[in-house]
Amino acid sequence: MIPLIEMTSDMMIVFGFLVFVTILFVFEVVRVDMVGLLMMVLLPLSGVIEASQAISGLSSNAVVSIIAVIIIGEGLDRTGVMNIFARQIIKFAGKSEVRIMALIAGTVAFISSFMQNIGAAALFLPATNRICRQLNVPVSKILIPMGYCAVIGGCVTLVGSSPLILLNDLMASWWSNNQDILGDKTFEAFGLFSVTPIGVALVITAILYFVFFSKFVLPDVKAKTDPSCLLNPDLECTYGEEIHNAYELNVPYNFETKRLDELRIRPLYHSTVICICKQGKKDGKLNVSVPARADIIEPGDIIGVISNGEHIEKLAQEMGWELCDELNRLNEVLSPDNSGITEAIVRPRSELVGKTLHQIYFRKRYQVNPLALFKGNKVFYEDISETKIQTGDAFLLFGQWEKFHLLQQKKDFAFTEHIPGEVMHPEKAGFAVACLILALVLALGLKLPLAISLLAGAVSMILTRVLSIDEAYRGVDWMTVFLLAGLIPLGLAFEKTGAALYLSTSIANLMQGALTPFVLFLLLGCLTSFFTLVTSNVGATVLMIPLAMNMAVQCNADPRMAALLVAVAASNTFILPTHQVNALIMRPGGYKVIDYVRAGSGMTLLYIGVVMTIMYFFYGISG
Repeated sequence: MIPLIEMTSDMMIVFGFLVFVTILFVFEVVRVDMVGLLMMVLLPLSGVIEASQAISGLSSNAVVSIIAVIIIGEGLDRTGVMNIFARQIIKFAGKSEVRIMALIAGTVAFISSFMQNIGAAALFLPATNRICRQLNVPVSKILIPMGYCAVIGGCVTLVGSSPLILLNDLMASWWSNNQDILGDKTFEAFGLFSVTPIGVALVITAILYFVFFSKFVLPDVKAKTDPSCLLNPDLECTYGEEIHNAYELNVPYNFETKRLDELRIRPLYHSTVICICKQGKKDGKLNVSVPARADIIEPGDIIGVISNGEHIEKLAQEMGWELCDELNRLNEVLSPDNSGITEAIVRPRSELVGKTLHQIYFRKRYQVNPLALFKGNKVFYEDISETKIQTGDAFLLFGQWEKFHLLQQKKDFAFTEHIPGEVMHPEKAGFAVACLILALVLALGLKLPLAISLLAGAVSMILTRVLSIDEAYRGVDWMTVFLLAGLIPLGLAFEKTGAALYLSTSIANLMQGALTPFVLFLLLGCLTSFFTLVTSNVGATVLMIPLAMNMAVQCNADPRMAALLVAVAASNTFILPTHQVNALIMRPGGYKVIDYVRAGSGMTLLYIGVVMTIMYFFYGISG
C-alpha cells in the first residue's frame, strides 16, 4: 500500500490553476501567449511558488533551445540551404499532399531520434513552409503530423528525448536504494537501441494515422486571400482586370524561333512574359532569365506569363503553345515564397524621371518585370516601356523579392507595402551548414547541454555574418517563447506543492486491489501521459519512475519495464499545445487549441495502445 498524502491548500490552488488554464485554452478567451504571461504573474501572487521560479521559464533549457534553433533555421533558410532540401522533398514526393506529409514526418522522426525533438522540428519548419507555399498545400495539413513525429521520433533511441536520457540514471538510483526488496538482482541498464521497436512502431502508426484520417482530424486553414490571384485586394481593385495569375507554357518543337518583340504578346493578348526558361545544353539544368524584348523564344523553351484566364487561353491557342494546368517546372521560380507582385511609386528625386523604361534597360538592370502603369488616374498595360516616367507614376512590378529589396535600396521608388522575403546569401551557405554542424558536434559529440550547444551555433551564425543580430531577433517567434516560459512555472508548481504526487498516489491506491501487471502498466501509461501534459516531460519522468518501480515490485512485475514504460509515455503529449514542439508549430500552422484536441485525442489513444501491445508481445510485461 502506498502511503496516502493529505490534500493541502496549495494543492487546491494548483488544481484550480490547471482548470483555469484549460478553460482559457479550450475557449480561447485570450491568446495563448497571454495564458503563459498570466501564469508568470498569478502563480507567485498566489504564493504557491516564488517569484524567481515564476520567471525561471525564460531561462529554461527548452526556451533557450527554441530561440537558438529558430535562429539557426533562419540562417539556413536565408542562405538557400532549406531551398535545396525543399527541392529534394518535392522531387521525391511530387505534388501529393499525403506523400509530402509522410516524407517530411518520417524524415523529422529519424532526425529526432538522434537529437532533441524541438531542434529537429524547428530546423525543418522553414523548409516545410516553403514546400507548402510552392505547391499550394495548406501548411496546417503538414505541421501537426511533422510535430507529432518529431516528438515520437525521440522514442526511437535512448538519446532522442530527455525522459529516455534520464531513464538509466533514475533506475540506477532507485535500484541502489531498494536492495532490501530486490535481493540479489543486479541492475541492467538499457542500451541505445533497447527502445527502438517501440519507437519505430509508434512512428509508423502516426504516419498511417494521418495518411488515413488527416481529412477528419486536421484543419484546413485557408489563406486570407485567394491563392489563385497574385494581387492583394487593394491592388486587385486597381489592376485586377488584366492581371490575375502566373501561368506556365511549353513551346513545342515545331515552333519557329522568333524574338520576343516580334510576337507582340502584350498588345495582342494583354499578357506579360515574366521569364524565359531554357534547358542547359551541358548540365541539363533550367536556366531562368528575366526577358528583354530582343530575347529569343525557341522550341523547347518554358515560358512564364502573367495574364488572366481568358487571355492566356487565347495566347496558347493562337501561338500553338501548351498551357499547363498548374505550375510544374516553374513552381519554385514563381512561388509566392520567392517572388510576387508589388506596387512602386516614382520618387520626386528619382534619376528615372524624364526617361523611359526602355532607355534605362529597366528589366535587365533591375531584373524585375513592369506589368502596368498607373498614370493620371488611368491604368496602362501597353507601351509602358516607351512612356516617359514622371514623379508620382505608379508601376506594378513582378519579380523576386530579393530583387525588390535591392531596388528599394536605390531610392528611385517608394513601395506602397512591405516587401516580403529578404536578400538571400547563397555564398554563405557553407558557413550556415558549419554552424549547424558545430551545434550538433557540441551536443552529440562533446555531450554539452543542448541549450548551450544550440546557442553556440546561433551565435556563430551572427559572428560569421550569415545573419545580423537584428535579423536574428526578428526571426524568433516570441509568442511561442512566452507561451512555453509561462507554462513551465505551472509544471514547477505541480511538483513543488506535491499536487502531482497526491494525484498519482491517490489513483494508485484506489486501484490497488485490481492491479495485475498488465493493468498496472496501463495505469502507469495513462498517468504519465496526463502528467506530461500539465508538467514538463522531465518532471513527469522524475515523479513517476520511482513510483512505477515500487508499484511493479508489489505486483510481481519487472520494475525495469515499468520504468521504460514511463519514459516512453512521457512523450505522449499531443492533446494540448503545452509541449514545446506543439507550441512551436501552433502559430505557423494557424492552429487553435481545439485542433490539437481533435488530432491529439486519437493519437494519444493509439500511442498508449501501440506501446502496450509492443511491450506485451516483445518485452514480456504480462508478468
